[in-house]
Amino acid sequence: MQKLLEFLFGKRHWFVFIVCEILSFVLLYRYNAYHRNIFLSSANTAFGYVSSVSGTAMSYLRLREENRNLFERNGLLELEILDLEQQLETLKVAQFSYDSVMPDSIAGRYHYTAARVVNSSVIRLSNYLTIDRGARDGIRPDMGVVSTQGIVGIVSTVSEHFSVVIPLLNPKSRISCKLKNGDYYGSLSWDGRDAQYANLEELPNHVEFQKGDTVVTSGFSAIFPPGIQAGTVVEMDNARNHNFYSLRVKLATDFQRLKSVRVIRNDFQQEQLAAEQEARKND
Repeated sequence: MQKLLEFLFGKRHWFVFIVCEILSFVLLYRYNAYHRNIFLSSANTAFGYVSSVSGTAMSYLRLREENRNLFERNGLLELEILDLEQQLETLKVAQFSYDSVMPDSIAGRYHYTAARVVNSSVIRLSNYLTIDRGARDGIRPDMGVVSTQGIVGIVSTVSEHFSVVIPLLNPKSRISCKLKNGDYYGSLSWDGRDAQYANLEELPNHVEFQKGDTVVTSGFSAIFPPGIQAGTVVEMDNARNHNFYSLRVKLATDFQRLKSVRVIRNDFQQEQLAAEQEARKND
C-alpha cells in the first residue's frame, strides 16, 4: 500500500494534467455548440465505420456457414441424381427381362460429410491430403472422398479431429472405374508423372472408346457409389499385353486447387466387407 501511495504521489502532476484535460473537453462540449456538433458528427462517423466493419465481418462468417450448408446440400442432390440414373438403367433392363425389382436407393445407403482440406501435396511420388474431420465426426478408414468435380481418394488414417486421405495422386490408390457408356471396368491408378492424368487399366482389348468419353466409378466396391465422375479419356496408352490395354484419363478433380471435399459413408459397407471376407475363407 505504501508503494502504491508513493507511486501516485510521484506521478501526481500527470494525474492533475489528465483531470484538467477532461474538464476542458467537458466544458468545451457543454458550452460550445459548434464543437459539440463536430464531436457528435465525428463520433457518428466513427461509430458508423465500426458498425460497417463489424457487419462485414459477421456477414463473412455467416457466408462461410451458408457455403458449407450449400456444399452439403449439393452432395445430397448428387446422390439423388445417381439414384435416379440407376433406377432408369434398371427400368431399361426391366423392359427386356420383365424384372420390376428396384435396386436399393443410393441416397438411402450413402451419406456425405463436408470437410475442408487443411494440408495436401501434389508434387511427390506418394501424395497425401489432410481434412478437418475425424472420428468425432463419424469418419472411418476406407471411406471414399469426392469433390464437386469428381473422385478424390480414400480415407487412410483417422484421429479424433482429422483424417489423412490417400488421393488418386498416389501409387497406392486403385479405384474401380468404367466408361460411362460401357459395362467393362478397370482400375484407375496414377503413374506418378502428371497430377492431371491417370490410367484406366486392365480393359479388354475389344472395348470400344472415343476421346472425350467420360470415366466414372463402377460401383463394384463398398467405397464409392456408381456413376461418380473420375475424368475423361484423352488417348490410348501402351498396352501391357495383347489381351488388355489402358486409357489415358484427364482427371476431373483439380488437386492443386482442392479446398473442400465430401466424405462418403456407406451404411452397408461393413456388412458387405464381412460377407466378402467370409466367402474368401472357403477358397
